[in-house]
Amino acid sequence: MKDAFFDLAAALERELHANEILLCTLSGERSDFVRFNRARVRQAGTVEQRFFGIRLVRARRQTSARIALAGSADDFGVARDTMEKLREQLSQIPEDPWLAICEASHSACTGRRGRLPQAPEVIEEVVRSAADVDFVGFYAAGTICRGLTTSLGQRNWHEADTFSFDWSLHLDGARAVKEAYAGFDWDALQFQAKLADSLGQLELLRIPSVTLEPAEYRAYLAPRALEEIAGLLSWNAFSARARATRQSALLRMAHGERLSPKVTLTERIAEALAPPFQEDGFARPAEVVLIDRGALAQSLVSPRSAREYGLTSNGANARETPDALDLAPGELGEDDVLAALDCGLYIGNLWYLNYSDKAAARMTGMTRFATFLVEDGRIRAPVLPLRFDDTLYRLFGENLLHLTRGRELMPSTSTYDERSMASATLPGALVAAMRFTL
Repeated sequence: MKDAFFDLAAALERELHANEILLCTLSGERSDFVRFNRARVRQAGTVEQRFFGIRLVRARRQTSARIALAGSADDFGVARDTMEKLREQLSQIPEDPWLAICEASHSACTGRRGRLPQAPEVIEEVVRSAADVDFVGFYAAGTICRGLTTSLGQRNWHEADTFSFDWSLHLDGARAVKEAYAGFDWDALQFQAKLADSLGQLELLRIPSVTLEPAEYRAYLAPRALEEIAGLLSWNAFSARARATRQSALLRMAHGERLSPKVTLTERIAEALAPPFQEDGFARPAEVVLIDRGALAQSLVSPRSAREYGLTSNGANARETPDALDLAPGELGEDDVLAALDCGLYIGNLWYLNYSDKAAARMTGMTRFATFLVEDGRIRAPVLPLRFDDTLYRLFGENLLHLTRGRELMPSTSTYDERSMASATLPGALVAAMRFTL
């Protein structure tokens, strides 16, 4: 895809008129997909697709379009016709006061190679190991690529081999265990270990569930539960624009509020899936520290926000959302989690999260799937769903006891239009008190 993309972009650049700037992007993939239900294949296939973005700029005006490429000689004609339509629109569009395009000519080709199994290997593993349970899952794997060129001289390319496998095991409509395995290098033993763990939790769900009264409980939040909290924060908490317009959920931290010194949160592009460049042609640093040992640090600054608010851009995307969120590990070993929890709740997943008071970083949501009551370091019984309502400052401030040493890389499982290159690397968290209201 790389050579074809660069060739198409170069051909379009030869069609430019005086004083025009062209930015071209490519978003492509070659992916296998398998959907399981009751440990049987219900849908399987392979997708190869490439979307070509054309952005035309002249005299502080810009317009853009996105087309699907067929990988044939017709692509140039379609792209050229699209660029001509964009050219006609430019005279009717007002000037963009915050337009920012990188004028440097830096170029790079980067990638993350991996070892991916053939889809039949995964199918065989599932059918053999989960044949006796209601296994529902979605497997996606393959190479994802991103490209960017500018008529100012840039040629950037990034691709990564990655897989993600989400599954849940069901007893009935109300009782289920959810687990996932994702990364760059498939390891059958790791997959089997995760599947065995979820099968073990499924057996625990056969114990009669208990109902807990609304109260504060000591709790362990597994990495998948933290992923939901991180996802909520990613909406606007780290955005320079949100901070400047007082829409950020972390405004109190901008005025001195702090989290636990155990919390260091970073946008770490260098070790994740996302490309080291963004759509305006600016390079992205290897890392941007967002929270440094409990104190608010940098925000994610897009080129537009940098121009509008007089800031320095750090290569954030236009939405100013993290693509590679990384929470530093702690000292708690995974094998010691139940003993350290002692008496409280083991929470594997959360869902339906939203802000109940964004200015206070107060969030609410539900426990989901396998949540267990733990007594004396042992799982006693599953717990019926609970609603929590608590602030980030309590959960990851005064009440944060430990973060685990082990962390999980969790690529986004979003497949709307295409597979996402966003990810999060997160540990588990032990908190002294989590407030449940229903």
